[in-house]
Amino acid sequence: MQFHQTLALIKANQNHQDIELPQGWAQGRAFFGGFSAALAAQFLLRQFAAEYHLRSMSISFVAPAAPGSATLSYRILRQGSSVIQVAVELKQQGDVMLSALASLGKARASQVHVDGERAPDLKTVNDGPGLPDAEIVPEFAKNYDYRITSGGMPFSGQPGRTFGGWIRFRHEQETLTTAAIIALVDAWPPAVLPHLKQPAPASSLTWTIEFPDKDLSTFNTHDWYQYEAFIEHAADGYGHSRAGLWREDGELLAISRQSFTVFA
Repeated sequence: MQFHQTLALIKANQNHQDIELPQGWAQGRAFFGGFSAALAAQFLLRQFAAEYHLRSMSISFVAPAAPGSATLSYRILRQGSSVIQVAVELKQQGDVMLSALASLGKARASQVHVDGERAPDLKTVNDGPGLPDAEIVPEFAKNYDYRITSGGMPFSGQPGRTFGGWIRFRHEQETLTTAAIIALVDAWPPAVLPHLKQPAPASSLTWTIEFPDKDLSTFNTHDWYQYEAFIEHAADGYGHSRAGLWREDGELLAISRQSFTVFA
């Protein structure tokens, strides 16, 4: 089952919902965390009026999920006049796989307006290679097209602070949504992987992603989007990075911060 087919199964007016995590999205032995987070976000957005934009989501990958049955649930922590604070969980067999805190907020009149940071110079989609068709590439990554134009290829032994390039869904051509943005951002591996000279496991530990309020209705998941991560610190098997996702014209769509583990 495709990404958007699964998201389409999310229902409104549900405090909890059973969902099937599909095959074809493995990340090593686990289910792709970006898909789990996208399901959690879509579940929340289906429960509240459209005027409540998902402003921020702080995600903890508690345990590796697996394809198969899962349950989504949420509870409101506080509801004010314009902001709702919510906790959401994805469970399998009664165990928490993903836990997140989300802030949803209505737009308000304000005297403050500062445009989002523009995209860095990531060249063009013709200026960098895609991921190789090799056994080392995770199963889920085959659902995307990549062009690496910042930093080196994972496991190439090329140290640097930046990593990224261009990305899109390979086959799915649907209207861009917040859930799809989440999956596009997390589709990129931790930014330290180009530092390594041979394959080693690495994964997100915690993740905070924030969304400027944009009209996404004219954009497609098969369009190209720009991504770049910047490593702030990495040592002792852990690292910290910040990243952004931009439209092709350079307009900011998401702000991301991750802590990750690397077993090398």
